[in-house]
Amino acid sequence: MATHAVIETNYLTRRFGVVTAVDQLDLTIYSGEIFGFLGHNGSGKTTTIRLLNGVLNPTIGSSLVLGMNPQTQGSALRQRTGVLTEVPALEGRLTGRENLSIYALLFGVPRHMTSERVALLLDLFDLSERADDLVSTYSKGMQQRLALARTLLHKPELLFLDEPTSGLDPVAIRQVHALITRLSREEGRSVVLCTHNLVEAQQICDRVAILEHGKVVALGTPAALRRELQQAQRLDLEVAPDCSTTTLACLEHQFGLSVAQQADGQIMVSGLERDVIPDIIAKLSALGVRIYRAQPLEPSLEDVYFALHQCA
Repeated sequence: MATHAVIETNYLTRRFGVVTAVDQLDLTIYSGEIFGFLGHNGSGKTTTIRLLNGVLNPTIGSSLVLGMNPQTQGSALRQRTGVLTEVPALEGRLTGRENLSIYALLFGVPRHMTSERVALLLDLFDLSERADDLVSTYSKGMQQRLALARTLLHKPELLFLDEPTSGLDPVAIRQVHALITRLSREEGRSVVLCTHNLVEAQQICDRVAILEHGKVVALGTPAALRRELQQAQRLDLEVAPDCSTTTLACLEHQFGLSVAQQADGQIMVSGLERDVIPDIIAKLSALGVRIYRAQPLEPSLEDVYFALHQCA
């Protein structure tokens, strides 16, 4: 991955009256990186994208995107970025091919290349057979794929994708994930991904920023954020059913752990540190407990997200 910055923000802040939508954002995103913004509705994700594309001006602070100032060079910057909004803005009275052709013109795609470029993207997103049907007849998933295709028409260096897999079926989601990964790994493009899908972010993002009320409350790789959340360590334990009572008593009274018996002999242990797991196994063995399975469950990005939002 290249190491030069494509996005740099310094104290970037945007207020709407008394509401602070983006609060003192200091962030660097690198070339070729898939960077995820995570947060619930109103956390500041969409406002941040608008600021970085020069659609909104900051109240205070500044940013550089592809070496350009979005406030003064917004129009030129948007020729080099691609933005997919959460709600696809498509003209339902036109066909899929016509939608892409019009946007190719707006994006400045050379006329002699438009037909080939449109056909390539329609094929890439499995829309060729419906290319000449009205978009109003498309399913939600088809419209989302068409909007994604439109985003790539002018081969932008930097992509901003807001919930790109919303409304897609599992096969299409996998295709979009593969496309995003290829754009980053093989073509060196940078991708800023806004998503509510924590599994999606964990699978494809190099780093994530978790937002709460416009502030970054956590920043790092998914693996690093999981490691920091030691309290979320869990242990999936299976013992002989006739050993359940002994096991529960040991875990609760001797180790002071939170336990939940899911079925005879199947116990989920939470609230422990990884280093204590060997001690648990040794103690249970000494008590004659027959252990069939002891599987540590690393905290997921979902665990991190909800833990942080409970504390925020």
